[in-house]
Amino acid sequence: MSFNLNINSSRSRFSPVPRLTPRLFIFTSSFKLPENWTDTRETILEGMTFNLRHLGMTLVDQPKGQELSAAAVKRIVATAKVSGKKPQKVSLKISPNGIALYDSATDKLLENVSIYRISYCTVDKLHEKVFAYIAQNTVNGTLECHAYLCSKRKVAQAVALTVAQAFTVAFEMWQVAKEAKSGSAGESSNSSRSERSNSLGSLKGTGESASFG
Repeated sequence: MSFNLNINSSRSRFSPVPRLTPRLFIFTSSFKLPENWTDTRETILEGMTFNLRHLGMTLVDQPKGQELSAAAVKRIVATAKVSGKKPQKVSLKISPNGIALYDSATDKLLENVSIYRISYCTVDKLHEKVFAYIAQNTVNGTLECHAYLCSKRKVAQAVALTVAQAFTVAFEMWQVAKEAKSGSAGESSNSSRSERSNSLGSLKGTGESASFG
């Protein structure tokens, strides 16, 4: 189960850029979002939290891809095993704003990843309890794959699905804001044209002339 979070543009697919402009994301996976997923909309707006273990992070050279993420997860898991340490317990809060990562022990915010910087998320096929996502680093623009160990595969699937739902809600909110802004701009433009027309009428009525250079 994986989601390609590609930007729907007239020319190309997602390419990492250091800006937070809302885009339209398309989700492709082995199955679509369930028809009743909107029942959890309010919960997603508030943010859904999952208790996981952070396995680690590794750099990747592409924003998406099942083979790419599988190789990245393999490296992360191998490194985690070699370290001999238990993966850090963390809480992942997913909302239309993005993914907020907290230390479970101290409740300290470790990282805040904007929803617009995440290009891919998946449940690893080999490591069934591992959820991973690829996101762009805000400082240097590199692409990072982060992997998390879940208590069971169903939890990993739920996390991936929640990220997809958060994208959908984020885009819907952006669309509403854009339409409201366009409507406001249209009303302002109509008002300006009306005022100009009234001004011209007044000038004609007094025999004065106006130059719009």
